[in-house]
Amino acid sequence: MKILVINCGSSSIKYKFFEMEKGRVLAKGIIEEIGKKESIQTYLIEKKIIQKKEEIKDHRQGLEKILVYLTDEGNGIIKNTSEISAVGHRVVHGGEKFLESTLINKEVIEAIRIYTPLAPLHNPANLIGIEVSMDLLPNTPQVAVFDTAFHQTIPPKAFFYALPYECYEKYKIRKYGFHGTSHCYVAQKTAKFLNIPIEKLKIVVCHLGNGCSITAVDRGKSIDTSMGFTPLDGLVMGTRSGDIDPGAILFLMEKENLGIKEMGDILNKQSGIMGISGISNDVREIRRAAQKGNKRAKLALEIFIYRVKKYIGAYSATLGGINVLVFTGGIGENAADLLSMICEGLEFLGIQLNEKNEDPQGEVKIISTPGSSTKVLIVPTDEEAMIGQNTWEIVQRLGRIKK
Repeated sequence: MKILVINCGSSSIKYKFFEMEKGRVLAKGIIEEIGKKESIQTYLIEKKIIQKKEEIKDHRQGLEKILVYLTDEGNGIIKNTSEISAVGHRVVHGGEKFLESTLINKEVIEAIRIYTPLAPLHNPANLIGIEVSMDLLPNTPQVAVFDTAFHQTIPPKAFFYALPYECYEKYKIRKYGFHGTSHCYVAQKTAKFLNIPIEKLKIVVCHLGNGCSITAVDRGKSIDTSMGFTPLDGLVMGTRSGDIDPGAILFLMEKENLGIKEMGDILNKQSGIMGISGISNDVREIRRAAQKGNKRAKLALEIFIYRVKKYIGAYSATLGGINVLVFTGGIGENAADLLSMICEGLEFLGIQLNEKNEDPQGEVKIISTPGSSTKVLIVPTDEEAMIGQNTWEIVQRLGRIKK
């Protein structure tokens, strides 16, 4: 079975094309800066990279290009689109309605649309990808895989906010959590790598990138996560503030005469390590500046590290102790020095890092010492692989496999 995974952003389309039975990626790529005169297209197939710059007016044209690449006589991987067994779509917000991935129909599309106000930067683009794909591939099963679904096992004591109960009843204001597809993939990959049933593990997963979140995974189920009603909550991120006293927001709005949109831009786009450092949202640049003595860059890193460490401690308590601490994401996979600083002082949890960060095995690395009672791993995330797996399972279960 061949499954195409689509991840539509506001001005981009990421995709991977899988042969599921062999667990093989046949092709992958990204189209960026959709809507501009020189959209950037990158297509990778069997170590051959094709890159182009040309105008891609909208997502429809972008998806059409992807199908052309896949079926190209010289560089493609399939003869025609009938070989695509199913399409899996990343959808950021599924609210309380979707507890798992689901086959897409008109009712599902309308439900996703209803949740658009809760994810205004993501759900509209996800919907465009779904509707265009259904138009271009009308006879191919399409599956929605929700970032929020993995976190629907979080209990009410963890997802409720202490607002008037009517706020939940009327507007469904509660913690939803995000990055769920990544957290689920990493937790499962960890258990498989350690050859321990996931039902026997208590894992804290740290997804650290431009967007950051931490999840407490108890025997395979999310029981708490740092992102909340929106992806703004929790850790300090590239440009997002993370946790902040709501009173400070009200104070700032009054003093600066800020509207809702202006305040939203500050919290989402001007804060985080970029806001503190005044340099960049890229941790690599912040680290270089800190090494040269920039005090604000140093402060930004210290705040980032402190917040991650605090959540690890909190979720270890929530779980009643942990077996495994896992890092993933752009920072989690590529910043060994920051991971060392995060883990410094966590010896009471049974965490002791290997100073040389050795013992890599395949794509997963154990960076704790052999004597550590809590293993510390780096596990590269692959949301598209998880989406492909979920899509495969859904179409098989519902008997929607294309012949």
